[in-house]
Amino acid sequence: MKTSFGRNDIIFNTGKLARQANGAVTVEYGGSVVLVTACMSKNKKEGQDFFPLVVEYQEKTYAAGRIPGGFFKREGRPSESEILTARLIDRPIRPLFPNGMLNEVQIMAIVLSSDGENDPDILAVNGASCALMISDIPFLGPLACCRVGYLNKQFILNPTYAELEKAELDVVVAANAKGIVMLESKAAEVGEDIFLDAVRFGFDNLQNILKLQEEMRRVYGKEKSEISLAQLDPNLYSKVEGLAWDRLQKIYTLNKKEEREDELESLASDLETQLVAEGYTADMVRRALVEVEKKQVRQAILVEGRRFDGRGFKDIRPISCEVSVLPRTHGSSLFTRGQTQSLCVTTLGTGEDEQLIEALEGEKYKSFMLHYSFPPFSVGEIAPVRGPGRREIGHGALAERALLAVMPSKEKFPYTIRVVSEILESNGSSSMASVCAATLSLMDAGVPIKDAVGGIALGLVKDNKNSVILTDIAGVEDHFGDMDFKVAGTRQGITAVQMDLKI
Repeated sequence: MKTSFGRNDIIFNTGKLARQANGAVTVEYGGSVVLVTACMSKNKKEGQDFFPLVVEYQEKTYAAGRIPGGFFKREGRPSESEILTARLIDRPIRPLFPNGMLNEVQIMAIVLSSDGENDPDILAVNGASCALMISDIPFLGPLACCRVGYLNKQFILNPTYAELEKAELDVVVAANAKGIVMLESKAAEVGEDIFLDAVRFGFDNLQNILKLQEEMRRVYGKEKSEISLAQLDPNLYSKVEGLAWDRLQKIYTLNKKEEREDELESLASDLETQLVAEGYTADMVRRALVEVEKKQVRQAILVEGRRFDGRGFKDIRPISCEVSVLPRTHGSSLFTRGQTQSLCVTTLGTGEDEQLIEALEGEKYKSFMLHYSFPPFSVGEIAPVRGPGRREIGHGALAERALLAVMPSKEKFPYTIRVVSEILESNGSSSMASVCAATLSLMDAGVPIKDAVGGIALGLVKDNKNSVILTDIAGVEDHFGDMDFKVAGTRQGITAVQMDLKI
């Protein structure tokens, strides 16, 4: 099946490839083809308290008619670009699975053919939704995705690589029939009106994709599996609510995150001691406590009109900025907002230090890099420290995009620039703290950036009657809220936006 999607038709095929998967489709656009499969385990994963979804995205070099470099001459671990695309698929589809689903689900997207003009990431997101729609996996779709560029005062649907190099705005829009689910963008200081018009343009052009997936489901779809969903025992919930409510209220008067966490752990242990004797497991008790905690935090915001830390809905936590905090680095800064703290270090190098990137569209060199590091001590935890995780790569890429618009050209400043953001404390919006700290660090190193860039995260808490937008969300507001909206920009306009809706 096919439908018009910008300058080309987008074509969905199923039934020929990967037939043992629960669902499989190929998505074709121009000369690019992506195979996307969806598989689900037959039984739920025991001892799991979150939905075990795994998304893998692979760009095979044969898709562009090339052989991989290196000694082994085959694809190895995922590149940064592949990891970012896997996150791009994961983020919009994750909220569309039923609550309480604990069966493992794996989405795999493999680029089979690349025309070197159209980025296959958009095809992968649409393919993931379609594969889930026609499969027997429970999924509350469909979901559609497009990229919108703004060039020469016109919006372009699914711009090519060449057009994106010149575009003032690059925004990925993912939506279902109800509205926007995810946004991911970089911009050259565009105004809010242009950004909003771009999102509307993208949403309008996704309607045919949504209809096509519904038709694919009607013609090729399997009957959805009846799976066991994890449900909270209402009697246990009532008991935990009665025992914990007043104590939770006192806990949330504590200003420091670590003090609240210590008291919450003490409360959980006390509840376990009392309720395990009644036949409940420790995991069941802790899940019930999380739901009670969620209700209390949301009720305080929506009904009582207050935040747990005493701030107004538009208030920002106290901010401190320092520069030249390290004696021998080229540039350094320390940015603290509340209990979120980023130490940024800028290093300048020569052209030989540029990063070579081998992508499907060809080789290119990168002279500005921002790397984000999130050690476990930043949240008072113990964990093995290996390579950067997907979250770290995603947060670093977001902060890097936020600063691209103000970076000097190679002709004006012919240095390779590397910025590292070390997150030393985290209680909400560490990626946006990285943007602020990186700006200070770059200026401390003498990099002639066009303007200072600031970043902040906003949240949404919503029920059937009320909705509240929160400025500068803390970790608990992010965790129990309905939206995470990160925005960065200068005095002139927006440079980056990332939005994920959870409802």
